[in-house]
Amino acid sequence: MAARMTLSTHVLDTTHGRPAAGVALRLQRGDALLFEGVTDADGRCAGLRDVAAPPGAYRLEFAVADYFRAAGVALPEPPFLDRVGIDFGIAGNGHYHVPLLVSPFGYSTYRGS
Repeated sequence: MAARMTLSTHVLDTTHGRPAAGVALRLQRGDALLFEGVTDADGRCAGLRDVAAPPGAYRLEFAVADYFRAAGVALPEPPFLDRVGIDFGIAGNGHYHVPLLVSPFGYSTYRGS
C-alpha cells in the first residue's frame, strides 16, 4: 500500500504578530482546482489535509489584500500584494507543510514540518 502524502499550511500575520484568520486560499495542480478554503482562528485550514496530494507541481494562492483590508489595514490601490502564490513540488512521501508569513508589503515561506 502506497504511503499517503498530506499537505498543510499556516498563515501568520507578521504586521500584527498573530495567526491570520479568515484568509481565503486555493490549491491548484495545473489548471485543476483541488481545494478552496479559509484559514481558521489559528491561521490554519484543516480541510487541506484531506486533499490527495500525489507527487507533482502545485500552487497555493492566498488572498492577502482582502485579509488585510478586513483587518482594518489601509492599503494602496492597487495593493502591493493582492494574492500571494506559492509554487511548490511534492517529490516524496510524508507530510508537506507550506507556511506563509505575510505583511502588506512582503512575505516568506519554507517547507515546514
